[in-house]
Amino acid sequence: MRKVVLYELLSLDGVAERPESFFRDFDDVMGENLERVIAEQDVVLLGRRTYDEWAQYWPGSDIEPFASFINGVRKYVVTSGELAKPWENSAVIDAPLSDFVSELKDREGGDIGVHGSLSLARTLLQDGLVDELRLVVAPAIAAGGRKLFDGVPPRRFQLTRNVSSPAGYVLLDFAVRP
Repeated sequence: MRKVVLYELLSLDGVAERPESFFRDFDDVMGENLERVIAEQDVVLLGRRTYDEWAQYWPGSDIEPFASFINGVRKYVVTSGELAKPWENSAVIDAPLSDFVSELKDREGGDIGVHGSLSLARTLLQDGLVDELRLVVAPAIAAGGRKLFDGVPPRRFQLTRNVSSPAGYVLLDFAVRP
């Protein structure tokens, strides 16, 4: 059975919105971590807002390894409307989200990635569909913005990996406990 793996960039105070405002340095340890995360993924779920922003940016980007990954991977978008800008390997989810993700998890394949897409990430957490969290925590307070865990019911996680980067970021992997 496939796993849904949530990869998020957070501030110390849990903000996940606009990570570019508190992620200033991207060092080799963080790059290796990202490569490790995406190496296992062959499908990505995106929310509509993230899709719209990324479909404008990533097709012309040369920021590796993520550009090659996100441009080549199969992308399923959670939206009620049509996609305004086409992006290779993208499709709109045409079933209830929980049903679609449960069915996708039952298929053969690698991990199902969720990058950014804060509203989608929260919904998947609320519905108990996330299997692992891969968090990168910045040594900064955002002091405003949407937080990843707002509205998510209480849940226990098991720390499976923790690494700190030379720039002071903390990379945390958690398995979701049943």
